[in-house]
Amino acid sequence: MLGPQDGRVNGSVQHFFPTPPVRPARTGWLAAIVGLLAFTPALAEPDYALLDAVLLANVRHGYVDYDGIAADPRFERFIAGLAAPRDRAGDRAQDLAYYINAYNALAIRGILDGYSPATRFGRYRYFRGLRFDLGGERVSLQQIEHERLRPFGDPRIHFAIVCASLSCPRLANRAWSPERIDTQLDEAARRFINDNTRNRFDVAQKRAFVSPVFDRFAADFSASAGSVPAYIARYVDDPAVRAALVESRLELAWMPDDWDLNGQLAAQALD
Repeated sequence: MLGPQDGRVNGSVQHFFPTPPVRPARTGWLAAIVGLLAFTPALAEPDYALLDAVLLANVRHGYVDYDGIAADPRFERFIAGLAAPRDRAGDRAQDLAYYINAYNALAIRGILDGYSPATRFGRYRYFRGLRFDLGGERVSLQQIEHERLRPFGDPRIHFAIVCASLSCPRLANRAWSPERIDTQLDEAARRFINDNTRNRFDVAQKRAFVSPVFDRFAADFSASAGSVPAYIARYVDDPAVRAALVESRLELAWMPDDWDLNGQLAAQALD
């Protein structure tokens, strides 16, 4: 074991400790890993142009030609692209577009596979039981909605995702784009709220018959605007209706759900 060594300098005893040998820093492998990570290309997003072309060709005023989609090879290519592993981008616009497009495309895939939300048991299988490959995981439509989209805290997503039924929002005939996501969400909210097949307002009778989506997700709308009427008022076109909603002069009643298919499909559902 090394110890101090004595020496005399100018007549006094000095203690010298051996200097440990200098070892070269082992940073080469660390630098290599950091460099590799820095230059690893990001996983590509799905090709939204494929979905955009499919929707443009097969959706009219929210009515879906499921047979046309089933015959379009671009749809299967888009679905296959959704299965690729993907880290959440951390970018709000990118993630919203990804999950909204995924939900809508996989909801169509479920219909083409013979599932249907028309009955209570059918809804359980369609929304919860049926699993899809998305971003390297197996997920249900319910998980996409409640675990991926709702945590953004933006109630407009409820007007963007379409559950293949007549009382759900009308399916847009364009894919959702990260570059236009907020414009598209505003358009979807305004289109849904002012659709008199989904919401009707009678100022004279002091009643509003509104979509059950406002009942199911009342907490989301209230968290954003203070109340469901206040949220609806943000997007309603009629100034008189808007004032009545803001002043709480309209009693809300819920329209019934209509689980009939929002389009045409020649094949029969499983239930």
